[in-house]
Amino acid sequence: MNLTKLQTFITLSECLNFTEAAELLYCSQPAVSMQIQSLERDLGFPLFDRIGKKLFLTKQGEHFKPYAEQIINLFSTSKEHIKQFDNLAYGTLSFGASNFVGVYFLPAILSSFNKKFPGIKINMNITNSRHLINMLESNKVELLVLSNRIPIDETRFQAKTFYQDELVLIVNNEHQLAQKGGCTLEDLVNETMILKPSKSATRTYLEGEFKKYGFSSPEYMEISSLEAIKQSVIHGLGVSIVSSLAIKQELKNKLLVEVPIEGVKFLRGINYVHHRGIHLSPAITQLISLLDQKSI
Repeated sequence: MNLTKLQTFITLSECLNFTEAAELLYCSQPAVSMQIQSLERDLGFPLFDRIGKKLFLTKQGEHFKPYAEQIINLFSTSKEHIKQFDNLAYGTLSFGASNFVGVYFLPAILSSFNKKFPGIKINMNITNSRHLINMLESNKVELLVLSNRIPIDETRFQAKTFYQDELVLIVNNEHQLAQKGGCTLEDLVNETMILKPSKSATRTYLEGEFKKYGFSSPEYMEISSLEAIKQSVIHGLGVSIVSSLAIKQELKNKLLVEVPIEGVKFLRGINYVHHRGIHLSPAITQLISLLDQKSI
């Protein structure tokens, strides 16, 4: 088995068309067919079924695909690592981040990294937690930076909480609570609470905290976008509890007001996560060093 066969399989599994795969791989259609047949002989099971004029992955092919992706990605990563050991003047820093971390927390840290290593290309993938975990599993990225409320397989991955993010109550500047300078949870009973949808990590965390404090908001408005939540609060649709990292500009411009809740603090850790027992690239090691400087 060789890497060319694996790359041919991955390409064909994505487009499910021999002609298109040949064009993408800059080779002939018979060459693609020969590579797939050879790989199937190596493995001892079929990877594709042809039904009429359509091509489909077999069950074996579906299960084999993530392993093939891991092998290709690991080989590519290993070459990048070796180059960086010789010289950190060039190369790529590739990692994944959850939305609020990637948008509001990491840019300042990446600015410091870029000043120190201007030749390193930065590739930050911001997406949902499930996709992030899939990317780490398939070695598409070496590192994730995300909320510690997102469950990970600790037998496979190592995680460190290096920062505590506070979630705070926000109201618009004309809200009655903005004038009081503080409130209790009971003051929020008649407010519309604007939160992320019920399956989000932030919503799950907050509802657990509400339960702990014996608080139940009578009315929720669900919005999936953090930026839309902030705009909704600014325009008086309700109040919300969001990351303090996400509202610095709005507070500075007096579009939003942060209102302390008496006797209550919502703290959420930020983790970095990577595979256990692997050699991290020099670029990732340098990023981790910068993250640790923010350590709690």
